[in-house]
Amino acid sequence: MNFSETLRLAFAALAANKLRSALTMLGISVGVFSVIGVMTVISGLRAQIESGMSTLGANTFVIDKFPAVNFGNGDRSRFYNRRNIDFAQANRFKELMGDATPVCLQIRRGGSTAAYLDRKTNPNVGLIGTDENYLASLSYDLALGRNLDPGDVELGRPVCVLGADVASSLFPGETAIGHLIRLDGQNYTVIGMLAAKGASFGSSQDNFLLTPITRWLQIYSRAGRSIKISVQAPSATALFAAQDQAIGVMRLVRGLKPEDPNDFELSTNDSIIAAFNQIAGVVAIGAFVISAIALVASGVGVMNIMLVSVTERTREIGIRKSIGARQRNILVQFLIEAVALSLIGGVGGVTAGVLIGDLGAVVLHYAVIFPWFWALTGLLVCGVIGVTFGFYPAWKAASLDPIEALRYE
Repeated sequence: MNFSETLRLAFAALAANKLRSALTMLGISVGVFSVIGVMTVISGLRAQIESGMSTLGANTFVIDKFPAVNFGNGDRSRFYNRRNIDFAQANRFKELMGDATPVCLQIRRGGSTAAYLDRKTNPNVGLIGTDENYLASLSYDLALGRNLDPGDVELGRPVCVLGADVASSLFPGETAIGHLIRLDGQNYTVIGMLAAKGASFGSSQDNFLLTPITRWLQIYSRAGRSIKISVQAPSATALFAAQDQAIGVMRLVRGLKPEDPNDFELSTNDSIIAAFNQIAGVVAIGAFVISAIALVASGVGVMNIMLVSVTERTREIGIRKSIGARQRNILVQFLIEAVALSLIGGVGGVTAGVLIGDLGAVVLHYAVIFPWFWALTGLLVCGVIGVTFGFYPAWKAASLDPIEALRYE
């Protein structure tokens, strides 16, 4: 018998027991699906986060009361119990950092409705109190008009710069510069319009207004408000020096003693990505453990099915041996059947996992990235499972005595 004939006989045997073969493949598919689905989603989210880090400008880091990403619950109360970063401290910090290191102060309020004449936005507009450095810190471009300036902040002028979504809702096809809009019972004169930046994780980055932070604090009170500070280093090489300077200046304005720990958080693009990778790693390990358990259970199922097949086909094996089939031919045929069951199930699991990843991409608005490494690894593991759990039944079939096999009823 040549290899092609052995291969044909193996697949013919699988096709003869379609339901049994399909159920065995399904067990393999579930194990592969669990890890491929999770890793497809994680790969897409990781790529989206890394590309989405453009929301922070080049060489920019953030100082805040809370960490940028916090997946744990144990230390949450510690962050809430910290003092707020008030405007006096933030403004003093900005002064001490100097003009060579631009500092942006910002505070945000969401869920507002902006109106112009009879036009209104949805009640999901953000109002950001900030200063002249916001656009550079968050990588926004001015499309029309002017940016906020230090005079607007110093005098708390009722002016605003519109995000692209708000501008298109209130002023479709026309300029907004110089017009009065109303938000939360307050009038603002539009002085600028921003270029569109697009969506990130399904949320628009253009649905907001910028107004001087002093104006924002006058309207919504300074009590209970913590200000976020963005700092932009002059260059990539000066980033670490700027971070060290910022920590020292912040400790000074907060009145911390040398032995006191920092009561604020400094976050960079790398720290945010590292925090995501940490939780993604835990999820991946969990998916791997679940997948390993499912695959081992499926491997036992493959062995069981193949042993049943050997028992059912004992007389067939005796006939084949009596007309010249070698022990090697029988061994290879049954191994092919076991590996085929595993690999076809693995392909089904990979396909289902990628489809779930595609669904996640549609829901969360990120690009699908096919996890080639995990897919190939999953198929390789399926092949190993087929060989490992199929070898004993194949060896048992190949070792049958042809005389005894022919007598089997």
